[in-house]
Amino acid sequence: PGVPRHTNRLINEKSPYLLQHAHNPVDWYPWGQEAFDKAKTENKLIFLSVGYSTCHWCHVMEEESFKSKEIGDIMNEHFVCIKVDREERPDVDKVYMTFVQATSGGGGWPMSVWLTPDLKPFAGGTYFPPEDGVHRVGFRTVLLRIAEQWKVNKDALLESSQRILEALRHTSDIRVQGQESPPPPKEVMDTCFQQLSRSYDEDYGGFSKSPKFPTPVNLNFLFTYWALHRTTPEGARALEMALHTLKMMARGGIHDHIGQGFHRYSTDQHWHVPHFEKMLYDQGQLAAVYSRAFQISGDEFFADVVRDILLYVSRDLSDPAGGFYSAEDADSYLTTTSGEKREGAFCVWAAEELRALLPDPVEGATEGTTLGDVFMHHYGVEEAGNVDPMKDPHQELKGKNVLIARGSAELTAARFRLEPARLSALLQECRQRLASARAQRPRPHLDTKMLAAWNGLMISGFAQAGAALAEQGYVSRAAQAAAFLRTHLFDPDSGRLLRSCYRGKDNSVEQSSVPIQGFLEDYVFVIQALFDLYEASLEQGWLEWALHLQHMQDKLFWDPQGFAYFSTEAGDPSLLLRLKDDQDGAEPTPNSVTVTNLLRAACYSGHMDWVEKAGKILAAFSERLQKIPITLPEMVRATALFHHTLKQVVICGDPQGEDTKEMLHCVRSVFSPNKVLMVADGDSTGFLYRQLPFLASLERKDGKATAYVCSNFTCSLPVTSVQELRGMLSP
Repeated sequence: PGVPRHTNRLINEKSPYLLQHAHNPVDWYPWGQEAFDKAKTENKLIFLSVGYSTCHWCHVMEEESFKSKEIGDIMNEHFVCIKVDREERPDVDKVYMTFVQATSGGGGWPMSVWLTPDLKPFAGGTYFPPEDGVHRVGFRTVLLRIAEQWKVNKDALLESSQRILEALRHTSDIRVQGQESPPPPKEVMDTCFQQLSRSYDEDYGGFSKSPKFPTPVNLNFLFTYWALHRTTPEGARALEMALHTLKMMARGGIHDHIGQGFHRYSTDQHWHVPHFEKMLYDQGQLAAVYSRAFQISGDEFFADVVRDILLYVSRDLSDPAGGFYSAEDADSYLTTTSGEKREGAFCVWAAEELRALLPDPVEGATEGTTLGDVFMHHYGVEEAGNVDPMKDPHQELKGKNVLIARGSAELTAARFRLEPARLSALLQECRQRLASARAQRPRPHLDTKMLAAWNGLMISGFAQAGAALAEQGYVSRAAQAAAFLRTHLFDPDSGRLLRSCYRGKDNSVEQSSVPIQGFLEDYVFVIQALFDLYEASLEQGWLEWALHLQHMQDKLFWDPQGFAYFSTEAGDPSLLLRLKDDQDGAEPTPNSVTVTNLLRAACYSGHMDWVEKAGKILAAFSERLQKIPITLPEMVRATALFHHTLKQVVICGDPQGEDTKEMLHCVRSVFSPNKVLMVADGDSTGFLYRQLPFLASLERKDGKATAYVCSNFTCSLPVTSVQELRGMLSP
């Protein structure tokens, strides 16, 4: 393409999503004072469009409407048009998504909202087709109708927007009611388990028919439920539900068998045909949850999935400076000369393509068998394609195959008379060949924005995997990313986190001219990551930074009247609502995770007011936790930890000594959801000793590494045997 015909203000932004719209004929503004002033001065309505760079329907609406000169002219004449990257500004997204969900009963992206000049919403929706159809009003019609209403009915619109805002304020207010205390843990845990159990898919795992999301929060809850009920039938069922779901996901098409990592969700019940974008937050959480599955089961299948995820992230989502990129798109060009992108083009295969790539005869197998026969059988490939047309409304996947391992490796080996080890080697060879072929295809767009919160989730994934799998390389990668955060997403002068930074030219790391300050989720996920990294590396500097950030989070976000933390800090006049998220979704809600963070922070610092704060959060969410705990499985998990009190597992010894390493390996290999780990190395000037004076009284027994299991800083008798320690770690 030659010189673009249009360029708007988004050309000066750093967000890949905003830059995608910099050459639309729409006169887009970024969210900010310039746009607000223009709306007020010219007495114009605002059209707000919110999306993200790997969102399929956002691309569709851009192609159909925002690239249209005719529609662009209507937008420019009647509205001040603002574009927001929801990943950069989750605060803006959440305020207006609350409105869209309340008024339309649904939500999603792209989000399209019309606001008065003082930013109050009065109409909204998600994707609009450009022209009227049988069942839907077209975007052009909506624009013209709303513009007309503003001309003839302005006062009514203003009045309506004010009423809507008051109603939203009322319904979204989460606060402690009277003298409420944390809810009873047993009832809340049991209700959540029963609600999940009822929605569980016995055949394919997961918790709905379709679409199916990985939702690691559900699986983490089930693991904790099992750990606290392991001798009961309910505990056994919880473990079976979690492990079966993880196995079915790993065999399914939601898992990229050639390029590694997981796609965002499955459009069907069988985990087969995914929405093909890959999000960093999924990789981070899934690496952690598959690590826990390996700790619990000892099954190498789960450890292999962990390695697969971390290989993908290390190769495709890693910045040379150490940070992690946000996402890869679902859509890409079929060939280097294609004019249009298609969803899944980078990942799917035609049967004849696979035959051509895998023609070799397989020695020792049933006569006439080729590599292609073995591979295609194992991964469910069909000559006419294996995608249900109902799951492919735009026929983008017609004749193509999404790889899915429907049967076991043992069955495939038996069918072709191969030894299981030989089959494994053959399939590995096939996958490497296909990866080389796929590398010749045009890659999907990579969103090189780096977010503090999602980097935190990924650091936790690497750190927990490094500890559970005893892989020091993963711990080192987590430490490299944490150092990146401290350099690029932390302001040492103010002591505050920043939300985002960006890959610039020549792989430099760039910041916006006005950096976006960190939100609650940035603090919560980074603090969690630093605790995980300390337990995996024993570097006390990470602990010190985590406690500093926890103090800062308290200062910026705590609600002293209603309890719990607001998602945003006070003082931004452009944000009409200060909200508290109340649902664990693709990511856990920050208040859920922060309960456990506060309990860990108290164990490492001795500040018991943090335990009190954790209880106040549970009290603020008490009604929701008792009625519909399935919406907050991570907070339910934290409720149990709050009442069970965390065990401080203290190992006295030289961190480099073999006897200390053996004890550390024991602690890290056992799944124990209510423990924190620390090493007392005898250095009384170190950070931990200064925080926790009781450590000075703990000694090595008979000169050997010695473990103590403490509760509220009161410790058990010393233990020097790994077997005894293992027995003390169960909840």
